[in-house]
Amino acid sequence: MDTDPDAATGRSAAAGLAASAPTAVVVGGGISGLLAARELARAGVRTTVLEASGEWGGCVGSHVVAGLTLDSGAESFATRSAAVATLAGELGLGAQIVQPNPGGAWVQLPEGPRELPKTGVLGIPANPWDPEVRRSLGLIGSLRASFDALLPASVGTAAAATSVADLVRARMGRRVLERLVAPVVGGVHSADPALLDVDMVAPGLRAGLRTHGSLAAAVAAQRRGPAGPAAQRGAGQPGPQKAGSAVAGLRGGMHTLITALLAELRGLGATLLSGTRADAVERIPGGWRVTAGGDRFDAGRLVVAVEGPAAVGLLAGTIPALAALRPDAGPDVRLVTLVLDRPSLDAAPRGTGVLVAPQSPGVRAKALTHATAKWAWLAERTQPGRHVLRLSYGRGEHLPENGAVTAPGPGPGRDEDLFEAALEDASALLGVPLSQTDVVGWDVVRWSGALPFAALGHKRRVDEVRKLCAAEGNLAVVGGWLSGNGLAAIVADTPKQVASLLP
Repeated sequence: MDTDPDAATGRSAAAGLAASAPTAVVVGGGISGLLAARELARAGVRTTVLEASGEWGGCVGSHVVAGLTLDSGAESFATRSAAVATLAGELGLGAQIVQPNPGGAWVQLPEGPRELPKTGVLGIPANPWDPEVRRSLGLIGSLRASFDALLPASVGTAAAATSVADLVRARMGRRVLERLVAPVVGGVHSADPALLDVDMVAPGLRAGLRTHGSLAAAVAAQRRGPAGPAAQRGAGQPGPQKAGSAVAGLRGGMHTLITALLAELRGLGATLLSGTRADAVERIPGGWRVTAGGDRFDAGRLVVAVEGPAAVGLLAGTIPALAALRPDAGPDVRLVTLVLDRPSLDAAPRGTGVLVAPQSPGVRAKALTHATAKWAWLAERTQPGRHVLRLSYGRGEHLPENGAVTAPGPGPGRDEDLFEAALEDASALLGVPLSQTDVVGWDVVRWSGALPFAALGHKRRVDEVRKLCAAEGNLAVVGGWLSGNGLAAIVADTPKQVASLLP
């Protein structure tokens, strides 16, 4: 809970439009809401942030397990964009940016574990003949994938929108889709690649295909980044990277970004009110009114920074056309963190973690991160032989061969069931038997509808939502459901959307 002694004063001061200074209310205290508030407060706008829960940062949060303060959500950020690194630098955290250990990630296939290819986007390989790709695909699979270079660039790019699965299947074949792409997409987006719009989850990839002539070349170009390999090396990305290393983190955890954002906002005079759920939004002369319980917050500007269904629910009374654009809720994700005393894991038998192909039998998790093998700073903070594992559950919908959309089984439900499943899955994925006697602490974190579900057609819906909101004036709607999944997308997009509200 926020304990700012000025909160009560801020609550009353925020009620009523200020005549002397521009004002704003931000609904939602996740990463997008805090970023929006930062832009406003830095521009001299008197800003109040309303957060329904008792915690700030949304999916960039923290929890304490066995005495360790760990990330409860995002634990890294994509380095193909400079957005997050730039923000960290502005917040005084530039020196805390760290690279993961070079062990690389693995993929669990039906016949067993394989190293994930070094260079890929969404699991799509930049080189079908890379040895690690061949080990996963086999000779015939790599041969089929190499046909990508012979196909015209129009294959996979002619339609206005296409799914990840359709693009990969058309250009590289089914084995790339099932053995490389499905595990990565399931682990990152908790969804079937047949349902995801490739332009939403891999922006610029199809444009790169048109420019470079093949999907593999487009992947290679995107891995290099817009500034080229020299700039990547200058940023601490030397040479070819192991799978899973196109990311970076912060020493101490990604949640330190939220701590720094909150400190800056308080220094700028922003009012931060946790435990304050917005119930309704309405237009008033000169601005907006947000009702939260028995309190009213009036301001000239409004930013709505909550998940898609809730955002549309708040605004549809004022902008009725939004009702038809309400997105489906994202999949429910459950994250199980285990802290173990198990010296046999010192060898990091599966590198920095394992992504699980959906067809792999006997494993219910969609991904495992060996956090102490991935981050040197975390290993330094733990006792010898102690390890931190994170297993995630929840894949969303599945599209089988006949094209009928079905929901998978609910999987483990109670925390105790998830704990037991995590121990079993970790044992299978790491090849090391683990038991409850090895566990010194564990926790379950649930993210309900937290990941944006970038289904086909969602990009058009985003454009329509933003057009309708822009027409209102002094209103911005931000968040992952609009910008796309991942910190890099949110951090890059939020300031652009808020710019129209600045004095």
